Amino acid sequence: MMNKNTVLGYATLIMILMGLILIALGAFRYDDIAGWGFATVGIGFLAIAWVFNALKGRV
Repeated sequence: MMNKNTVLGYATLIMILMGLILIALGAFRYDDIAGWGFATVGIGFLAIAWVFNALKGRV
């Protein structure tokens, strides 16, 4: 059975992967202004993953 810390760990991993994918899309796929949006959202995903990681063990 998964406890809250395991769920937060998996959520952190998924958020890091999605953040890196979005940053890579913004850097390599889209050369116009949409690339800046993808990269910004990717940085936001990494920030939320950082918060999830900080909450691990406290919840």
